[in-house]
Amino acid sequence: MPAENKINEFLERVEKIKKEHKFDLSSDEDLSIAVMNIISLEEHFFFTAAKTGKDKYYDLLFQVREMRKDLLKKIVKDAEGEQWCISKHLLAASMRLIEVGTKYYAQNRKEEAKDLFSKAYNLYSLFFGINLKLIDSKETKQAAGLALKANNEKEDDLTKKLNNLVAELVNCCDE
Repeated sequence: MPAENKINEFLERVEKIKKEHKFDLSSDEDLSIAVMNIISLEEHFFFTAAKTGKDKYYDLLFQVREMRKDLLKKIVKDAEGEQWCISKHLLAASMRLIEVGTKYYAQNRKEEAKDLFSKAYNLYSLFFGINLKLIDSKETKQAAGLALKANNEKEDDLTKKLNNLVAELVNCCDE
């Protein structure tokens, strides 16, 4: 299918979602940020257990992992293939890129920081693109590669459309 037809099909799906508006995307955004932080907690409990040799941190890791799984189910519905794991890793990678970008920004490495922030947002948008069923499973690998491109000038139409969709529909300030 030519690229122009794919973009038009994508735009039609976006318009359908906007009309139906059956998603509470502001809550999904809040949940996705919570899941990002819970994934970080899992990592910290793991490293603390490994560094201290205390099993209680593995117990805590298991508890927060169960919580993360429960919360992620509220966003990732009817997962096919490896969509569940892809979603988890998209959120985890986005969170880490934000954290490193923030450190770079504080070190006055602003261009590097902005590049990481752009990649983080592309991955975050890809997460919603997949879970709103705007990207089918065949497009996921290609879209993931495109999401990691740096700078908006290098982004393809799909990435730009996803970013615009997230900016428009996924707004934590809507109550």
